[in-house]
Amino acid sequence: MTTEATPADLGLVEQARRLREGLTTSTALVRASLERVEATRATLNAFRCVRADDALAEAEEADRRLAAGERAPLLGVPVAVKDDTDVAGLPTRFGCPGDIAPARADGEAVRRLRAAGAVVVGKTNTCELGQWPFTEGPAFGATRNPWNPGHTPGGSSGGSAAAVAAGLVPAALGSDGAGSIRIPAAWTHLVGVKPQRGRVSVHPYDDCFEGLTVNGPLARTVADAALLLDAAAGPHPRDRHRPPALDASAAARRDPGRLRVALAWRPPFTAAPAPLHPGIRRAVSSLAEALARLGHTVEEARPRYGLIGLGFLPRATAGIAAYADRHPDPALLDPRTRGATRVGHLLGGRALRAARARERHQHRRVGALFASYDVVLTPTTAAPPPRVGAFDGMSGRRTDLAMAAACPYAWPWNVLGWPAVNVPAGFTGGGLPVGAQLLGPSGGEVRLISLAAQLEDALRWYEHRPPAPPPRPS
Repeated sequence: MTTEATPADLGLVEQARRLREGLTTSTALVRASLERVEATRATLNAFRCVRADDALAEAEEADRRLAAGERAPLLGVPVAVKDDTDVAGLPTRFGCPGDIAPARADGEAVRRLRAAGAVVVGKTNTCELGQWPFTEGPAFGATRNPWNPGHTPGGSSGGSAAAVAAGLVPAALGSDGAGSIRIPAAWTHLVGVKPQRGRVSVHPYDDCFEGLTVNGPLARTVADAALLLDAAAGPHPRDRHRPPALDASAAARRDPGRLRVALAWRPPFTAAPAPLHPGIRRAVSSLAEALARLGHTVEEARPRYGLIGLGFLPRATAGIAAYADRHPDPALLDPRTRGATRVGHLLGGRALRAARARERHQHRRVGALFASYDVVLTPTTAAPPPRVGAFDGMSGRRTDLAMAAACPYAWPWNVLGWPAVNVPAGFTGGGLPVGAQLLGPSGGEVRLISLAAQLEDALRWYEHRPPAPPPRPS
């Protein structure tokens, strides 16, 4: 980056470096972020709430700490978090309408980001209870894709993805229960990391969505995503899942070695046909060729998913029901949410226990592929980003079928609890971003991050930026 680069051009690593070296101030970076958020509020609509006064006060304090010689990994850097994560003093609306009480304390991931020095500028939009691969709803409107505002940025971490892709913040925290980091990362040309279950705490929502949901970063580069992951990672004392610590930033600087890559085109069985868009097939094929040029062995293979969906549905709907039951006025929720809640109540007993008990068998069945391969490569989605409003007026069943057709690849890794990384794969002929996911076994983040960084060095996807956000209507 040149010294003339604007804050919107600078990633997380670069902003942190400039702050450490005294080349900029936290106040300048946070003010620029807030101005950009406000300028795009009516066009991209990435944020549900903004902490303008508090963030500027925290930036001034960060500048005092920096001037005194204090150092922390993200001291003074502006970031955003998804509005399913508690930030003290703000309601955690999770895409819902109604009067939600403010959170009394930060969630563990936010506490760790603050301990690393980050300034949380606000909370980003998400669809209602994180159910859908679009970020739209009557409670907040539609969040739009910076690459083409007529299209969704994806969901459910669509607000975080739009904010990073448009340069409102250098990185943001999202969550992923069925692809909710990887899908919007694919559709906005970002790196999105779904870590191993337990890597980033979801406390106080322990074992979130029956173990399906994890928190993780969205960023333009692998190094930025790794830095945010390092800052947010770590357990709360009450967390059930506690994987061994890792250094993601070191992994991003490490050569992955020569790997055996399984290219898997066929998604697991769902109730809907999922034809792969030809532009996505071309993009993922090109990525596979890039891996081969880098010295990796790439072969087509098929994970033995079996009927893994039987382990997903009870857990997902039980998770929706648990959140919906805590809402102060469930009658305000989308009819599709209320329908999923009823299903969750029906499946929340024996079927849920059986689904969770099958996870060990699913680990063995799907994990058998890793006896022959190190990494699995698949498309992240079967379709490019739909137009805003494409799901309006659909019944719950039609919405589920449309989602399964567009996004059949991501959710099995949530059932397994294993790590995955979306990497930008290119664009359709119409200029819409698409992605590919690198999938690994339990605890496999280091290899995935190293391989993603090697691909990034070769393909330099971070050089492609969306057009400047459209001007605010007068």
